[in-house]
Parts: sequence; structure tokens; C-alpha cells
Amino acid sequence: MSTGLGARPSATTYDVERLVGMAWQGQIRVPHFQRELRWGREDVIRLFDSLVKGYPIGSLLLWVRPAAPQTITLGALEINAPKLDQSLWVVDGQQRVTSLANALHEDAARDSRFALAYDLRAEEFVPRPVIMASHVIPLPTLFDLRRVLTWFAKNPEVAELQDRAFHLTTIIRQYPVPAYQVEQEDTEVLRDIFDRMNNYGKRLSRAEIFSALNAGPEGGKSLTLGEISEHIDEDLSFGRIDNDTILYAILARRGHDVQREIRLEFDDEKRRGVSDFPGEDRDAAFNAGEEALRRAVTFLQEEAGVPHFTLLPFRYLLVVLARVFAHFPEPDPTSRRLLRRWFWRAALVGPEIFRGSVTGAVRTLCAKIHPGDLIGSVQDLLDAVDRQAPPPLPELRRFKTNEAAGKITLCSWWALEPRDPTTGELMDIADLAECLIDRPTPADAVRYMVPPRQVDVKQRLWAANRALVPVVRHESGKEIGHLLLHPALTVEGRELEKTWLAILDSHLVTLEMVELLRSGEVERFLMARQEVLLGTLESFLSRMCEWDFEDTPPLAGLLLEDLPDDEPALSDEDAHGPA
Repeated sequence: MSTGLGARPSATTYDVERLVGMAWQGQIRVPHFQRELRWGREDVIRLFDSLVKGYPIGSLLLWVRPAAPQTITLGALEINAPKLDQSLWVVDGQQRVTSLANALHEDAARDSRFALAYDLRAEEFVPRPVIMASHVIPLPTLFDLRRVLTWFAKNPEVAELQDRAFHLTTIIRQYPVPAYQVEQEDTEVLRDIFDRMNNYGKRLSRAEIFSALNAGPEGGKSLTLGEISEHIDEDLSFGRIDNDTILYAILARRGHDVQREIRLEFDDEKRRGVSDFPGEDRDAAFNAGEEALRRAVTFLQEEAGVPHFTLLPFRYLLVVLARVFAHFPEPDPTSRRLLRRWFWRAALVGPEIFRGSVTGAVRTLCAKIHPGDLIGSVQDLLDAVDRQAPPPLPELRRFKTNEAAGKITLCSWWALEPRDPTTGELMDIADLAECLIDRPTPADAVRYMVPPRQVDVKQRLWAANRALVPVVRHESGKEIGHLLLHPALTVEGRELEKTWLAILDSHLVTLEMVELLRSGEVERFLMARQEVLLGTLESFLSRMCEWDFEDTPPLAGLLLEDLPDDEPALSDEDAHGPA
């Protein structure tokens, strides 16, 4: 039991300039029991918006103690930190300190969460554009007065905005951040403080508890759940998988019961049950778990038609696939096809068919995967979701991007290879990933065909008024109907008509529908397009689920009786009949 603090915390204040400078110099460290960085780009933008508006951003709790020399990771920054007799370890305030230190440092701009700029004309923080306009200044530049002067010397056309930039530089650098400092040698006391501060009002997630329990020694370089998510997103543009899903995938790989006690996960002697990988330590499990997830994501993107994490109908299906690809890294083509069939059938029936819903589904399905028996595993997975009749199609009269039905529908649209209405170019996974950075749903990639105010109430939730367009380079918001009517293409003549027709086709819009829109017949347009969308969805799911096909395993898995010694083998002619 902890004995409490020997002395009261001391109160102090750091301005952002000093706080960030200390972080860059390695004077600020993050204890290994801290939860991982959870903030996304919008959270960082809100933090800086609070700074310039003078809003309070909360106080920090800093632990004063010695620190060994080491290379530390702070967000996207790698810092060579020196040995210090007194350093500041962040017990509370990690998200804020990390965000400030990264968003104001040029080296961290490679991480989209921290690649921010300030639009001096619109007076707002924005994601840093690929091509910088003269009135949009990167945050690391805005933070440094000398660099601000250089910026305006190179961009004299926006000289009238110079005073505004100087004012912002001063506000950000001098913003006061209150902090409490604790001098305490007992790590358990600090763990107790951390636990209490982070459990009042909001409980730690299972992934955060697991990470704290298995953090490894201070100063280690062990792979984390968040880093696994970052690696997969960077390499495959799949989006950030949440830490809980990654944890469940790691647990599923090692044993089918993902709800087991996690405090003894890597203690084979005390843990009940047998691990599929006995003797494996934490680092080996994380590395192998990342590889299994990577294979599962590649399968989803290349064969199952799910391009991005936000379009995944149910997260638990990724956990099950991770267990499959952990035990069977290279399934044969027939097994992969059957896996695709299983995935889409499972997505359609949903978790409700299992006792306990999602919890019961992931437990039941992971238990169907038997190490060393790929064919039996796939067959059992298919049997688990088998129904006498195909389930009903997703409801297109109630289209919502945060529901499984909406995500299934979007996958059917992605299969059409949608084109950018402004260029005619095919949109790819990278476009989708860029549009959906830090987004929990695919809503930002879905545009209205017609402004909702022009649509009758009974049709406002229809899928027919939506299109999957993750890239739109124009100023008219989310509505793309007018672009289909009047394409802003640079090509001319027959090439213009050809490109325009390809754009229409990729978004399931016919010339007859275009005429309905042009004549203001919105209701008839939506009714016509809704019918086409329904047929496309039915065709997509029929192709993916293959309801009319036998779930036949690969020939290599079939047991054939040995022929008698005197029975001649069939020749090609015998097998196929006379020519």
C-alpha cells in the first residue's frame, strides 16, 4: 500500500516557449506506465485554438526525479536526451505536452497529426497543405520570430498580415501553462496518482491497462500498440486501427479466448490454459501480432474490397482474420476465396446471431480457428455464419456512415472504382486515407448529390443522395450534383464526353438521371438512382458471399481412397472423354 506524498506538490508556471524547449532538449520525459498518445489532428488543432483564444488548457503534474541518458520518442520526435539529476516526468498532461512539442517542431511534420499551419486570412488553424499559400504559415515558422520575418520577406504580397502573425507568435510563446511538481522516489506512489487521475470520470480502456502492465523497463524500446497502428497506416494507408482492436488481435493470435485475464498474459506458469505460442515474451508477441494484422489488412484491401478501417463493417472481424493469418500466413487461393466468402457473410448477419453479441461473436469465431488445420478452420468459420436463406440487404433508405449497413454499402461503391468529378481520375486508397485522417467514420469521404434542404423529408436519409468522393478540389462543399451536370474538366471535345460518362458511370448516375436533375426533378432522380444502387449492392454481395456456391475445400484437403494396385490411373482422355 502506498504511504502517500512526503511533501505537498509545489505549484509553478511554464510558458509554452520554455516548456517546448525543455521537451526538445530531453528534460521532459514520459513514464513508461503512461498511456499512449491518443490525440488526433483535430485535438491538436483545438489545443492551439484554445491558446490563441486565451482559454485554460488545464494544469500539468510533473514528477521531479533523475533520468538516465537515452534516446526517447515523444510523438513523432526522436530526442537524444542527456543524463539529468533532475528531470520532469509527465504524470498528467502527456497529450498536451507532446502535441505542443511536435506541432511546433518541423521534424514532426511527417506525422499528419502535427503537420499544422495557420491561415492568417481565415484566422484559423488548418492541416498543412501540400502547396503552401503565402497567407498560410506553418506552425514551426509561426513559433519563431526570425522565421516569421523571413517568411514575410519572401511573401511581400501579404505584408498587411504581418502584425497579425507577430501577435500570434507572442501569444503562443508566452502562453502560461500551470504545473504541479512532485518530488517522490517511490514509483508506486506515482502509479497510484496516475491511476486516480485517469480513472475519475473515465475508466482506462483494456488496451491502456494492458500497455501499463506490460510496459517493460524504463528506457526500453519495445513496440507499442499505437506504433503497430501507425506502421500499418503508413505502409498500407488503412487508417489508424484503435488500440483495443490491436490488443484483441494480439490476444487472439496467442489464444482464442480474447476475454481472458490479461495480467498474467506472459506468465505461462501462472496463466490458466495453454498459449498457442508458449514461452513467447511480450516483444515477440507484439511483433508477430503486427505481422498477422498486416496480412489481414492486405487481404481486406486486395481481396475482400475493404479499403480503409472506417469502412470495416465490424472491428471484431479484423481480430478473427488476424488469428487466421497468424496461424496460416499464406493460405492457398481456394481458402482465401472461402475466407472472403465467410467475411462478407459474417458482415451481413452481424454479431447478433451469437450469444453475447460482439463478445460472443469474437469468442466463438476465434475458437473455430484450429492451429495446423486451415481447411477445417475455414469450414468451421463458414458453418458458424451459415443460414438457411441469405440475410436481407442493408437498408438504403436509412444510410448512415457510422453503421455497418452504411459501410457495407460504401464498399459496394468503392468496388466501382469511383472517379474524381473534377479530374476524371480514379480515386485510390491513398486519397481515401488522406481524406479520413483521424476520422472514426467515413463521413468526410461521402458527399451529397443534392443539398439536403432541396430533398423531401422522406428521402433525406436515402443512400441515393450520397456519393463516395474522398477527393473534391472545389469550393462548393459536399454537394457534387452540379459537378456531374457541369464537369470542371480540362479536356475538350470527344475526350470530355468520354471522361464525363466515365465519371457518371463510376457514381451510378445515368444520362437520364442527369436530365432529371437539370429539370429540377429531385424526387424522381433519387428514386431512379436508389433503384440502381440497390441492384449494385445486391450484385456486389452476391459476388462476395457466393450464396449459390458449395463451400468446397481445396482439392489438397480432400481425402481420396487409394486406388487398388491393379487399377490404372485415369489418363486425360479417360477423364474428359474421347476427343
